[in-house]
Amino acid sequence: MSEPPYGQEPRPRGPDDPQYPSPPPGGQQPPAYGAPPPYGTPPPYGAPPGYGAPPGSGAPPGYGPPPGYGPPPGYGAPAGYGPPAGYGAPPGYGSPRLANWLQRVGAYLLDALIAAVPAVIAAVIFVVGSTPATSVVDENGTTISTTPGSGPGPVPLTIGILFYLASFGVTIYNRWILQGRTGRSWGKQVLKLRLLGEETGQPIGGGMAFVRDLAHFLDSLACYLGWLWPLWDTKRQTFADKLVKTVVTAEG
Repeated sequence: MSEPPYGQEPRPRGPDDPQYPSPPPGGQQPPAYGAPPPYGTPPPYGAPPGYGAPPGSGAPPGYGPPPGYGPPPGYGAPAGYGPPAGYGAPPGYGSPRLANWLQRVGAYLLDALIAAVPAVIAAVIFVVGSTPATSVVDENGTTISTTPGSGPGPVPLTIGILFYLASFGVTIYNRWILQGRTGRSWGKQVLKLRLLGEETGQPIGGGMAFVRDLAHFLDSLACYLGWLWPLWDTKRQTFADKLVKTVVTAEG
């Protein structure tokens, strides 16, 4: 239906006229298809419903420092912190298994045997290179003349001396240098023993190993009592061990 001329009242609709929806109040047009809803009266001034924190608003459960936040349990010095027991001793040192008397004797005899080999060779050279004394005896058994013997010649004497020096060199290296640096002479290596400082749990060094062997002189006093002392001593020490503060441990 067309609009009436300007200034005229609209004709009333009849029953045969097409029915159109009434326009919204205020002359507003209905929204076009797909257009957002018409702007109308805004909701009452203030925060829209539900605006702000969601239901149950507030700090979420546990908001803030997490449970137990702060230094972790035992924060600071760890449990048992401080110088380890037996400070200065190697890991596991503190109650080592001490070598028994037979193990110590066995290691000592092995060291002595190794050093004795070149000395025995030197003795054989001296005997072979020497000329024994001879005597002339008559038929009645009376000695007529005697030819004195002679020692080894220059060559066997030199060779024999070198072997004796080799024996001494073996002792220096095995008993003092090697044992002082590692705690193990060759004899102790075979029986898995180790010579260590009683207070440090470390090898004692070549100098102290030499002093310890000198101190074995005390073990020979009073009928070799010091050599037998480890049989009943709680630390299984000889007098020399007590003097230089060493122990012999068994690691095997």
